Amino acid sequence: MRVDRIYTRGVVALPRSAGVEQAAALMDASHVGAIVVTDDTPEGPRAAGMLTDRDIVIQTLARGYDPRVFTVGELMTPTVGSVEEHASVHEAIEIMRAAGVRRLVVTRKGAVAGMLSMDDVIDGLATDLARVAAGFKAGIAREAQLHDRAIA
Repeated sequence: MRVDRIYTRGVVALPRSAGVEQAAALMDASHVGAIVVTDDTPEGPRAAGMLTDRDIVIQTLARGYDPRVFTVGELMTPTVGSVEEHASVHEAIEIMRAAGVRRLVVTRKGAVAGMLSMDDVIDGLATDLARVAAGFKAGIAREAQLHDRAIA
């Protein structure tokens, strides 16, 4: 299975200069737990980092800081795991494992195309396994019908 079958197209993103309060509101409105932090380049926005809801809590609230005084660029994780959309899911899982992350930016010719989460991977694998199970069940049912006809 390839990444392009299961990743979430589009991405919730903000430039690194955006405020953390804006990021939290965007996460809430978009029902996501992470945003891509971008830098503008002549080729368009490029992923510069990732900011998660956990980053906001741990780096500000848990330490007694006011999150409203920070920008997303100050709190983001500057290394972004990424995978090309035509890569295999196995390759994506290995990148996640090696980096210790649960989300990857998906790129198309270097540009941000979407996000792949571990939830996307699990859903895709579960769907494939359900199809395999349905195929086995159909084969067993066919064999049972042939057996029943043969002994009748």
